[in-house]
Amino acid sequence: MRDLYGGCSLGVVTGSSSRVGVGGLREVAAPLVVPGPTGVATRTSLKGLTGQDEKVLRLVGGLLGSLASRDLKARCVAGLDHHTDQWAQRKRVLTQDSSSRWAGSITKATHDQWALARRGQLAHIQNLQAGIDVIARRLSLPVGAKGSKGAPGGYRSRQEWFAKSRRLHLLEDQLERERADREAGRVRVVRGGRKLLRNRHNLEAARLTATQWRQRWEARRWFLQADGESGKGCGNETIRVTADGEVSIKLPAPLAGLANRPHGRYVLACRVRFRHRGREWVDRVSANRAVAYRIHYDVGRGRWYLTASWQTPPVETVPLEAARAGGLVGVDMNADHLAAWRLDAHGNPVGNPRRFDYDLTGSAPHRDAQVRHALIRLLHWAGRHHLAIAIEDLDFRAETTREKHGRRKRFRKLISGMPVSKLRAHLVSMAAELGITIVAVDPAYTSRWGAQHWQKPLTCKTRKTTRHDAAAVAIGRRALGCPIRRRTQPPLHDQSDRAGHRSVQAASGIPGREGTRPRTPGPRTRSAGAGYGAKAGDQCAHNRSGHTAEHESWQQDSLPLSP
Repeated sequence: MRDLYGGCSLGVVTGSSSRVGVGGLREVAAPLVVPGPTGVATRTSLKGLTGQDEKVLRLVGGLLGSLASRDLKARCVAGLDHHTDQWAQRKRVLTQDSSSRWAGSITKATHDQWALARRGQLAHIQNLQAGIDVIARRLSLPVGAKGSKGAPGGYRSRQEWFAKSRRLHLLEDQLERERADREAGRVRVVRGGRKLLRNRHNLEAARLTATQWRQRWEARRWFLQADGESGKGCGNETIRVTADGEVSIKLPAPLAGLANRPHGRYVLACRVRFRHRGREWVDRVSANRAVAYRIHYDVGRGRWYLTASWQTPPVETVPLEAARAGGLVGVDMNADHLAAWRLDAHGNPVGNPRRFDYDLTGSAPHRDAQVRHALIRLLHWAGRHHLAIAIEDLDFRAETTREKHGRRKRFRKLISGMPVSKLRAHLVSMAAELGITIVAVDPAYTSRWGAQHWQKPLTCKTRKTTRHDAAAVAIGRRALGCPIRRRTQPPLHDQSDRAGHRSVQAASGIPGREGTRPRTPGPRTRSAGAGYGAKAGDQCAHNRSGHTAEHESWQQDSLPLSP
């Protein structure tokens, strides 16, 4: 079966090719199958804790938190001059006040936090440089100069031009300081979170009292996490959780007197059970495979939680051609919904589009639950049809700057509020559990070409196709390797180009752009001459008196869709 809607286009750069079109379009990356996650995590609450249990947890968390703060300071002071000998020295110092395993967990967490700060510092420098480039370009243009689709024009007034010139100097000074810090290896890290730290100076806006803020601040700075060890009891000697749910903690040396079990261990009064991935967790614990644990306290709810995490072998992905074999589902992500449309293996839309709504207002847990609920509905729908899912590989880090879109505050807020990274991470992990393949495509021109070439043809009296639905079709076709752009219909009165060339015509170098349909062997209606063809001697096939053909209606056969 052929592509019913397709056709050659002018310099199309499809997902299966990285060529640059004759129209000066940017290079489009090829689609790829997204690999599955390499680690999992599951969480449960610690119910039934006694007053003594909570006291011990607070004391252990406070002591280890102070050691972690001291170690982070030492690591930041070392900067780029850090080496393995300094790491070993820091670990020996921490071991004296805790244990060797606690010291190893603290130093590893310190290195991860310092590396994360360095990555954030680099991203901030790139963001500053992008803003400076945009402002400098707009300042060089005359006031009121119009911009193009790819870049904004000059500023609207002299007042705005003057304000932006001052902002340019501020950004340049800030960029110089950030580059100096990066060259010197200096990073700025706040244990507990910079946002919570700033709330201390504006408690009324944060709707917190001084006591509530202090409780949150202390709980954020506690340290109660331990890395797993393969071959050790239950996969972790520091925080041990047995298969029947018993939780015990190896107390640091200064708190060894609070132990209620031999060898300086404290066993909590509660029993835990992981509802999600419980069987997988039990198998790892029973085989003494490494499992990392983290205990934290939610001040708002007044509850203690235990999070277990472990590494998984990489999920073996299917080849791209196998994912395309039965068609797939194209998905366009928007600020309040996911637009999806099913496509067959030839890129033809099948059925009606689907919409999966979510609400991103409210608290962070509510937004996260909304995203998960929309994704699970999408995955279940794709799973019923045994189809892969095609989604754009979006990255708005360079699109959310105030200099990129100028006064369009509403648009900046819109794209900044889209949970791109969270949705992508949830989709990949949830799809891996259900055995659904995810195909990532380049987002270039999908919305524009989808609205231009697919929104109107797919709209009918019983179905109103939106711009987002058309973008989903474009995304799916790019994942299938089909061109997105279509040639317009021929002139209405003729099937030739006598009335002028089509507005979207194929380039001269594309093979088959004006190729004719291969002829089907055998005679066709009004195509075989008199006395020729398979029915040349059949008198009933002619319009003669006394034959059945005289009393039957004639109807032309439809042309076949394939040779």
